[in-house]
Amino acid sequence: MIRNYIKIAWAVLQRRKFFTFISLFGISFTLMVLMVVTSFYDHAFGPQMPERESDKLLFVNNMREQVKEGYTNSGPPSYYFLNRYVRPLKTPENVSINSLFMPVNSYVNNKKLALDQKHTDAAFWDILDFNFVEGRPFSVQEVANATRVAVINQNTRKNYFGEKEAIGQTIEVDQVKYKVVGVVENVPVLRLHSYADVWVPITLKSQDFKRTGLRGTYFATIKAKKASDVPKIQEEFATMMLQVNKNKSKDIKEAFAYADDIFGTFARTLLGGGKTDKSGLLYAILAFAAFLFMLLPTINLVNINISRIMERSSEIGVRKAFGASSATIIGQFIVENIFLTLLGGLLGFLISAGVLEMINDSGILAYANLGLNLRVFAWGLLLCLVFGLVSGVYPAFKMSRLNAVEALKGGSK
Repeated sequence: MIRNYIKIAWAVLQRRKFFTFISLFGISFTLMVLMVVTSFYDHAFGPQMPERESDKLLFVNNMREQVKEGYTNSGPPSYYFLNRYVRPLKTPENVSINSLFMPVNSYVNNKKLALDQKHTDAAFWDILDFNFVEGRPFSVQEVANATRVAVINQNTRKNYFGEKEAIGQTIEVDQVKYKVVGVVENVPVLRLHSYADVWVPITLKSQDFKRTGLRGTYFATIKAKKASDVPKIQEEFATMMLQVNKNKSKDIKEAFAYADDIFGTFARTLLGGGKTDKSGLLYAILAFAAFLFMLLPTINLVNINISRIMERSSEIGVRKAFGASSATIIGQFIVENIFLTLLGGLLGFLISAGVLEMINDSGILAYANLGLNLRVFAWGLLLCLVFGLVSGVYPAFKMSRLNAVEALKGGSK
């Protein structure tokens, strides 16, 4: 039966080519935009290299201080806070302290090479899942000794060393020479907690370690032993913050910091901080925005479907006269509409792939690798089905209510 419905749907689509074109264009364009947005979301927050085990990871990237005069200071936490209070947490499997990436300059053949440099500890390489194409990360001993070693990404190796071997060679960054011990795949800039062009030992910034304020230029990356431990870590972190507030300086009324997952850190920053997790609110906002974006093309498709179905009132009348039930007719039109939507979805996928490739090649986002992986494809398929059902149910229900005589006369209600 489904096969017959699909054959009928294909014949109907060929009958009114203009309506078919308008329908397919609306569906494919809408889904293309949604797929590009979904790909951006997956690229920034999904389980991607080097944060593949994202369900086990938490990040501390903001310290907010409420000062007694009434205003609030906000920014990355200090090394002192992270080392004294966060690193000793007992529930996590591992804790890394690393700096924000900072712009630095290097010179190759008298040409400036702009790079982003990040200072990390050895735990950084254990927690995150970098793809090493050459060499190794720097060791605990090299960090302890403040050895001038560096891990660089593939793009830096290409621009600085060309076709030469990079491991064991010297790279000069901001007039400081480092020995290259490893080369990793490029990390996209949207992975703010792990992105850089050059990574060097955090102990090379030991002058920051003596500063006892709560705010600075550092992040903490926390890894749980298993995903179910994440709430326990957050509870321990909240308890630890009570101790921080007992020891705070007199000019600070209260200090706020949180251990959130990747999306949670973004949501809390975007929606103005606060004591509650803002992930649910941001998801609701994004879902509502997607609903509004899909609403107009859905309404247009409903109107087109009604016009197309009205032309088939005689067919409906004949089928009802021979005993077809309303449920059967509704099922047929829904299958036809889902078929049309899936065709539009296929076009949307192809267009999305082209748009994402253009974005990757444009260099707008450093080392962007946007694509339609299985997670994005699954979301796209779901959106297609929802689009097809929503835009097909009402027209199908409306036409199924016609009685046989009125349908044969071409009338409608």
